[in-house]
Amino acid sequence: MNIRKAEAQDLPTLAELGTQLWQKHTAAELAEEFSETILHKDAVFFLAYADHIPVGFAQCQLRYDYVEGAGTNPVGYLEGILVAEQYRKNGIAKALLSACETWAKEQGCREFASDCELENTQSLRFHLHTGFTEANRIICFVKKL
Repeated sequence: MNIRKAEAQDLPTLAELGTQLWQKHTAAELAEEFSETILHKDAVFFLAYADHIPVGFAQCQLRYDYVEGAGTNPVGYLEGILVAEQYRKNGIAKALLSACETWAKEQGCREFASDCELENTQSLRFHLHTGFTEANRIICFVKKL
């Protein structure tokens, strides 16, 4: 397994992997969004490879606004993490998370945060297993005016 920081030429790979995580988006939509994010100094993507095959990615960034449960600023924030199903349970997600945490420390962060949907029990287990503590549970509402 190999973890490396993604570069602009990796956008098609990131976008393709991203469609597995954010299934309501197309690869083209994600490539457009990621093309802006990857150039930002306060954000980073990491790619995981097994036998030269891209099998996972993580996106993290610095957040300067309020982060639930955090007491410092900025906070490193895990925006998304995915490992292809057939490669799970091999430590790849932990290695991607570790790369994100190391990057956040290098940016001066003393805390690292994340979130998941209430019904995403797999993500909840991952977070708890990798040292996160639950800060709060919320349900968000919206209505048309």
